[in-house]
Amino acid sequence: MAQERISMPSSMGGLVRYFDEYKSKFEIKPGYIVVLIVLVIVIEIMLHWKGAGLLGITG
Repeated sequence: MAQERISMPSSMGGLVRYFDEYKSKFEIKPGYIVVLIVLVIVIEIMLHWKGAGLLGITG
């Protein structure tokens, strides 16, 4: 005699997909973030190298 198969509804195991529920009003491209980080690093290197002279600090 063949057994009847009972199918249970599939679930996501408690995982929530937030990107489906929320959309930001503004978005920043990842390339802009990389450029901003590189710019901050270059400014910091320049300040360590020539910052005292540019700001008039003797040391």
